[in-house]
Amino acid sequence: MSGLSESITYNPKANTLQILNQLYLPLNIEFEQINNTNDAWEAIKSMKVRGAPAIALLGLLSVSIELGKYEDFLVSLENDPNKLYEFIQSKANYLCTSRPTAVNIRKEFDGLLNAFVEHRNSKASKRNRSKVNVLTHCNTGSLATASYGTALGVIRSLNRRGQIECVYCTETRPYNQGSRLTAWELINEDIPSTLICDNMVAALMSTKQIDAVVVGADRVVANGDTANKIGTYQIAILCKHFGVPFYVASPCSTLDFSLENGSKITIEERPPNEMRFIKEVPIAPLEMNCWNPAFDVTPANLITGGIITEDGVISPDQLLSRFS
Repeated sequence: MSGLSESITYNPKANTLQILNQLYLPLNIEFEQINNTNDAWEAIKSMKVRGAPAIALLGLLSVSIELGKYEDFLVSLENDPNKLYEFIQSKANYLCTSRPTAVNIRKEFDGLLNAFVEHRNSKASKRNRSKVNVLTHCNTGSLATASYGTALGVIRSLNRRGQIECVYCTETRPYNQGSRLTAWELINEDIPSTLICDNMVAALMSTKQIDAVVVGADRVVANGDTANKIGTYQIAILCKHFGVPFYVASPCSTLDFSLENGSKITIEERPPNEMRFIKEVPIAPLEMNCWNPAFDVTPANLITGGIITEDGVISPDQLLSRFS
């Protein structure tokens, strides 16, 4: 019996659930994967798992497993709280038929559904009270990520919750990713937005209420220093001056702990004609020297809001302990 582990083992990061099949005890120790609520129902009905508390736990966790397997479906449910409530309620009613005498599973699901309603009502109340003005820089939406987006993904989520008053996007010279791409994405999604020049950020923060800045990242190193589109660093400095929270939205794939700090990051320099021309129209003397770095590095101490990852919002100084 020394090899016996917990009778129900759940790994939320891997989205796996397994049970100790009690039908084989005491002669054999065998574990089985639970992939959905049907598997859980069968395991409870056949008494592979028994005991009212264990039945309740397995039922609840099997719903989580099922939701985790279908990301697109889960996103659609999150955007429609009523639909998510009905989904959980349907699964609860089904699982409770497996062993109808055991009361724990019904009580636990009722508690979950009641908490869901309270949370939904609380979120709705906050949405009605708080709309925010957000500034972003460069392009971090579906055009840059082939998906929901990083910084622009955060903005999309806020807008879907009715929490965006206005998104200010910088033009992002010299390649104009903000004016050409981000502005286009914002307009196409009917997100309230205003385009500003790169040199207007200080004036904007001094005259209008900017609640937060959220930008993307091309590399985040071990101490939290972050390389992003040129111009990000100066915006972070302005945020520090005006007391505006500065967030970096970065998938874990952008984290690079092989570099100790931002001074080790190689900064790409782009061709000078990107500054001299727009759509082949010269805007500067051709003889003029140009310095055209594509990125700058924002020190970790200026990332005051935190780094937004798939695992939550993390302070730059906690990156290593969280992910190593």
